[in-house]
Amino acid sequence: MEAAFGRVTDSKNVPIESLLICFSHLRWNFVHQRPQHLLTLASGHNRVVYFEEPVFEELSQPLLRTSEASPDILVVTPVLPLGMSSAKADAVQWRFVQQTIASMPYGRLIAWYYTPMALRFTEYLDPDICVYDCMDELSAFKNAPPELGQMEKALLRRADVVFTGGLSLFETKRHLHHAIFPFPSSIDVRHFHTARRPGKDPTDQADIPSPRVGYFGVIDERLDVDLVALAAKTMPDVHFIMLGPVVKIDPASLPKAENLHWLGPKAYCDLPDYLRHWDAGWMPFALNEATRFISPTKTPEFLAAGLPVVSTAIVDVVRSYGAAGLVEIADCDDLEDKLRSVLSRPRQMLLQQVDAYLHDMSWQKTWTAMADHIEGAYQRKKVVPLRRRA
Repeated sequence: MEAAFGRVTDSKNVPIESLLICFSHLRWNFVHQRPQHLLTLASGHNRVVYFEEPVFEELSQPLLRTSEASPDILVVTPVLPLGMSSAKADAVQWRFVQQTIASMPYGRLIAWYYTPMALRFTEYLDPDICVYDCMDELSAFKNAPPELGQMEKALLRRADVVFTGGLSLFETKRHLHHAIFPFPSSIDVRHFHTARRPGKDPTDQADIPSPRVGYFGVIDERLDVDLVALAAKTMPDVHFIMLGPVVKIDPASLPKAENLHWLGPKAYCDLPDYLRHWDAGWMPFALNEATRFISPTKTPEFLAAGLPVVSTAIVDVVRSYGAAGLVEIADCDDLEDKLRSVLSRPRQMLLQQVDAYLHDMSWQKTWTAMADHIEGAYQRKKVVPLRRRA
């Protein structure tokens, strides 16, 4: 069904690409994660516009900054004058949306939302199909807009199909929509399998002694910095490497120790180079409202790289990878024991079990299943008006 969803034909049977416009709270060039994986695959059969949240700069008139992530993915960023009111900002963004859509011929228009807040300026958008990919419970995140909950209710009323980023999130929202489907984090196995092969150690970690325990991802309120500090203090012989951008928290508040290394953000393509020289991966997430429904993409990525993994008790990790015996679940009382246990094991110990578990997982399979649901929702939407007229 994917090809049918992606392309339609005109009266002369000439294929016309659909236009998928995505409204996201995440920058395309931020951390490479779910949106980039899925929309890159979507661009194989659709022209994709990735509409980012605005940035505010000192300028007299608003402008639209554009760049091509690929020949079929256009990233657009509204640049607005400092001090512009919310109402004016919404009006300007709506004008930019209209101009962008008008500049591109298309067979179908798909509106894809990662942030319900985009409804503030797309209220009058009338796509052929509306998709809400609810990858996180954004209302639980630090600095979430107070009206986010109401905006999500409005988006759920408008959406033709809804996806969730994990099973826990699906269970809490399944009663809110008639066509909602769980799609937990998937994996580019081939990319992370390269970490199992020998390679040069990146310069900024080459002088860090072993054993090494590493984390990669966004460093924000979801990370338990007290647990990180405790691990570094109680395991002075182990070096902890932390990769990722620091957002929403003060970088000065991060714990410091001789065996704790904050190396900053890294490109997705470079991650296997770092992981191949680690002895274990860990996910020291805080257990709070912001992490209650997360399904960390890094879990299968660590495993595909051939690393043993220790995680705090994130529900979706416990229920899947923990239950399968692939990830050790730890808290502050037994973190050291669990880390030392995985560090003492041969790295090859779980690889056969890991590979069997990950065998049927891929972003391509996730996208194909999503495209089938979208096409099904589109076909149902076409039939309903005919039934009403009858």
